[in-house]
Amino acid sequence: MANHGSTPAAWIGVGIAMVGFVLGSVALVNSPVNQTLLWIGIVVALLGLPVFLVLAKMGFNPSDH
Repeated sequence: MANHGSTPAAWIGVGIAMVGFVLGSVALVNSPVNQTLLWIGIVVALLGLPVFLVLAKMGFNPSDH
């Protein structure tokens, strides 16, 4: 794999996961833990993988094979 994960599918999947981690982190930093925001962050972070897989199947993850 010459692209080393530098594809639109990888960037979008990691970006979505990063947004989820940031939301979860903001929820944990607040004095009383905001459970709703924490769970929203967890769900958003977990959505990064299926989004990546769908985009890869749609052709946004080109390989040199």
